[in-house]
Amino acid sequence: MSKTSIEWSEVTWNPSTGCTSPKESAKLGCLNCYARILSKRLQEMGQTKYQNGFSVTLHEGTLNDPFKWKKPKLVFVNSMSDLLHPKIPIEFIKKVFKTMNDTPQHTYQVLTKRSERLKEIHSELTWTPNIWMGVSVEHQDLLYRIDHLREVPAAVRFLSLEPLLGPLPNLDLSNIHWAIVGGESGHKARPMEQEWVDEIHIQCIRAKVPFFFKQWGGSNKKAAGRILHGKTFDEMPSTERNS
Repeated sequence: MSKTSIEWSEVTWNPSTGCTSPKESAKLGCLNCYARILSKRLQEMGQTKYQNGFSVTLHEGTLNDPFKWKKPKLVFVNSMSDLLHPKIPIEFIKKVFKTMNDTPQHTYQVLTKRSERLKEIHSELTWTPNIWMGVSVEHQDLLYRIDHLREVPAAVRFLSLEPLLGPLPNLDLSNIHWAIVGGESGHKARPMEQEWVDEIHIQCIRAKVPFFFKQWGGSNKKAAGRILHGKTFDEMPSTERNS
């Protein structure tokens, strides 16, 4: 477990590390992947967990970690990987889910770009109420991921619209419980227009979907901040429903 600066979570848990870009995301959300850059840095520092760099690596020894945490946590699962990556066997995914199922005191946030695989295997997994499932949608060409997510019986289904790389004027937010919006950060960050953010915010208001504005991003994300129209938007999903 590691504390995280990610605004919408508390800690990260990485039972696997490493990734590759889905074909349709290679020039979109994955182009300037922060996890790939950080993995290289951690490898150079001699971190054992990252001895394979950004190659997909399973860490069986971390599966019991959540049982050791004394207080309930809001946990971002696989911040340095994608649990639905095709190189991660279904048997290992089931082990991760078993840990989440057996630690109901924690709330787990799982985020994937592999919505096709999610659609394929979700019925083989046990979806206890403490598991939130999300998909990344950075561009309108990836809207189909939301349809795949809608089929999953997670207590909370959420969207990570980050890095937002274009307008999303026609979001279908039916049976979606949360939307996170953010711009790309880093030296090569691509710009995000305020009108894109406002458009999504209006759609969330109309659909009664909680809206979380994470950051403007840019080369100095701290300086750019996360203020939108004079305020921060930290709305979180209700956990009292399962629809």
